[in-house]
Amino acid sequence: MSVVEKAIRKLQESQVGGAAAPPAGAAPAPPNTAGGSVPARSHGEKIVIERGTLRSAGLLPPEADMPMLGRQYRKIKQPLIARAVGRGVPRAPKGYLVMIASAMTGEGKTFTAVNLALSMALEKDVKVLLVDADVAKPNLSQVLGLGKAPGLLDVLRQPELDVESLIHPTDLPTLAVLPAGTGAHEATELLASARMGQLTEILGENDMRRIVVFDSAPLLQTTESTALARVVGEVVVVVRAESTPQPVLLDALKVLEGHNSVSLVLNQSVRTADAAYYYYGYGQERPSGGESA
Repeated sequence: MSVVEKAIRKLQESQVGGAAAPPAGAAPAPPNTAGGSVPARSHGEKIVIERGTLRSAGLLPPEADMPMLGRQYRKIKQPLIARAVGRGVPRAPKGYLVMIASAMTGEGKTFTAVNLALSMALEKDVKVLLVDADVAKPNLSQVLGLGKAPGLLDVLRQPELDVESLIHPTDLPTLAVLPAGTGAHEATELLASARMGQLTEILGENDMRRIVVFDSAPLLQTTESTALARVVGEVVVVVRAESTPQPVLLDALKVLEGHNSVSLVLNQSVRTADAAYYYYGYGQERPSGGESA
């Protein structure tokens, strides 16, 4: 049995043995911005995190399920935060740069990025920067009203821009957002440039408590995500149970071959006769042949 198979099986077994998740209307869906976006925001304007807007866009679960989801994301975030800031373990190289990816669309990566960022923002000694790095399809920016705001691609294209000036604070003091910025046909080249490496260093050096969460493009459908993976310290791959074929997942992990820290988050929906449930599990897959957890 491969390391990936073992990791997925562990996730499934650990969740089956745990408490049942509360009923939910549906498993997390890809963002649908129709009717869910807010008016365009001006440069650097503070964002009010509208739970209703995020929920209507498929980026938050029903209100009744938030406590359950909170417990699941506490399990997911703790090892990431530990490696990012050196909490009880050695600080991982570039561990403060966390990329959320998936093999294909519809796996729940943006849902995971948003909820992970919100959960991390509850910590007392870290700050979170949520970056829309799905530059081919910046749904997160659209939902937050930042679709036309300058952001990641602009600061990569124009080195004279100060990235901090493009970051939008939110009404949560420990959470900020950097939009995708103006689209460009050379997006992959921009993300693979030396400027991107410099930018990630700047984001870490400007605030040592900052953890940067990138919502990236699907690994098998674009080249931008491959370029981004080369500059981050942590890659979290969202796997949707009963949806993501194992060969597809294996192909996605091959794209990340050689990366020092690749983790799997199992986004699993379980349907019964009268209800739907969803829950999350966490496990680590080390392409170098290490252990899964």
